[in-house]
Amino acid sequence: MSGTTFAPPRPLTCAPSRAARELGVKRAEFDLAVHLGRIRTVPDEGGGGGRRVPRTEIDRLQGRADTLRESVRVVGTTEGAALMGIPAGRFTRVAKLGLVSPVRWYPNRYRAVVWLYLAEELRRFAADEKNARLLTGRTPAELSDRLRAGADQRARNWRGRHCGFLLRQADGPWERAGVVAGFLDPGEIDDVLTDPHERAHVTALRPGPPAHGAPGSPAAQLAEELMTAADPDEIEWFRHDLAREAAQARTHRPAPRPAALSRHRAPDRPGLSQGLRGWLLRRHPRPAH
Repeated sequence: MSGTTFAPPRPLTCAPSRAARELGVKRAEFDLAVHLGRIRTVPDEGGGGGRRVPRTEIDRLQGRADTLRESVRVVGTTEGAALMGIPAGRFTRVAKLGLVSPVRWYPNRYRAVVWLYLAEELRRFAADEKNARLLTGRTPAELSDRLRAGADQRARNWRGRHCGFLLRQADGPWERAGVVAGFLDPGEIDDVLTDPHERAHVTALRPGPPAHGAPGSPAAQLAEELMTAADPDEIEWFRHDLAREAAQARTHRPAPRPAALSRHRAPDRPGLSQGLRGWLLRRHPRPAH
């Protein structure tokens, strides 16, 4: 009787690095597609704590590398202005007003923030006739007044997008609370969560900012600053959302008590440096109760 060979079953999921290779895109392009919800991932059931890509998702996107790559193409101010057919100065004003939102950023060698935007979103904005008055002629007076008053929504809009991405990846109610807490100064978390066990659990689940430099470096401090809500109304929004997420989490299960917490605690996000935390508190003092 002739021997029979059996091929091993194909894994149902694979690591993001392998998925990117199979789809023919760079890892940065793949990660941004996940960030934008264009590639679905699932929790790593093997206990690794990361994310995996279902094989069905790879099959769905197979052969669409060019389309996927173009959908996540990012541009800076100069290229973005050229795409929209406007001067770079006007593009910066449009971005500061929050009319277009960055999806990424990086610090340049002068430690200044370089914002990156989705090319397809900029093209769509420029093609919309309702936006024509923002792209040609004089900037409307009410918008000019906001710019003269120092309006700059770029960091805030990035935080909103990044928070949405992290919430989509969160695996449970307390994890969602941790995501929201990741955008607040520790002092604000203390005010919202008065139970010390809840506070410790949520603090342990806070996500860190995107990695930009070694811990404690100027680039890492800049990342901490950009991750932290700055405007009073934005801070209040995150405080309200943290209270709501924590209330929902309580109905699901109580926060772990100390014995359980010591066994299951996730790595903590490093706190703000004393200098940066002090600067933030001086700039945005918490209102008296």
